[in-house]
This record gives sequence, structure tokens and C-alpha cells, in this order.
Amino acid sequence: MTTDAPAAEEPPPIDERRLRDALAEFATGVAIVCTRGEHGRYVGFTANSFNAVSLEPPLVTWSLALRSASLAAFERAAWYSINVLAADQAALARHFSRPHADRFDGVPHRPGQFGAPLIDGCVAWLECRHHARHPAGDHVLFIGEVVGVDRAHGRGLVFHHRRYGTTVPF
Repeated sequence: MTTDAPAAEEPPPIDERRLRDALAEFATGVAIVCTRGEHGRYVGFTANSFNAVSLEPPLVTWSLALRSASLAAFERAAWYSINVLAADQAALARHFSRPHADRFDGVPHRPGQFGAPLIDGCVAWLECRHHARHPAGDHVLFIGEVVGVDRAHGRGLVFHHRRYGTTVPF
């Protein structure tokens, strides 16, 4: 059986500013994703693209822009850490979102079980083994298998309407 349904028209392109404004309505947590790069040097950046994927197996995801100077290090990484920032770490989020010669200079941290840095003062830490990566538009989507996890008490940092804040239970 065939139908004579009209052909679907191509939708108009999305206005980037309107898309950004709409996405800003969605509050996200803030994390710093880290790995050990070339010559043992730590690499890390602020991410609000972090999400859970699966509990069995334990998988998480995050994305990184194709233009990022850190991309090559993460594409080579077998292990990385995800440091979920506490409400009082907005300055640290800003620090890791800007270019610096050494983003870890003066930042208290310790090596994790597999060598990726765990930043002091966070509300949670996840140590991940590389599971998969997929090109996705102007980003690369990374999926990691969680092999170690720890948490502290406190409130997490959130990003909403291009500003940092925290949650207030109601």
C-alpha cells in the first residue's frame, strides 16, 4: 500500500543565538575532566556536558570541542577523571575554562588510582577507563567506564543562564 503523502520540507536552519538561549534554560552540573597528557603533564578542562549513561555497566559521557587544544590528549587517553565541583569552586571552573600554560599550577590535587588527577574540595570524583568515542557535529562524544568513585558531602556547582550557582532544595 502506498500513500501520496507530501514530501517533507527541509526545516530552516537553527539560529545559533536562539539555540544557546534555549539550552541556557537547562541547569547542568559542572565538572573538570582530567587526564595525563604527553610527558606526564596533566590536562583538564571545565565541562558541563557530563551525564550518566548506564549503571550496568557503569558508563558516563561528556563531550569536547574539535577545536580544543586538549582533544589530542583525551583521544590518546586510556584513563581520565571527572571531578564534580562543589558550590564554592566557581573560580576553579572559570580557571579551567580559560587557556593557561599549566591549569594545575597552584590547584591542590592528587593522582588517582590510574594516574589522572583528582582535584581537592570536589563533591565527587569518578575515575574512568576509555570505553568509546564518537564524532558528533563540532564535538567528540566520549564514553567512559567508571572504575572508581568517591564523594564528599556538600552541594554541587551548577551552571544556569550563563552563571554559576547551586541548588536549593524545596
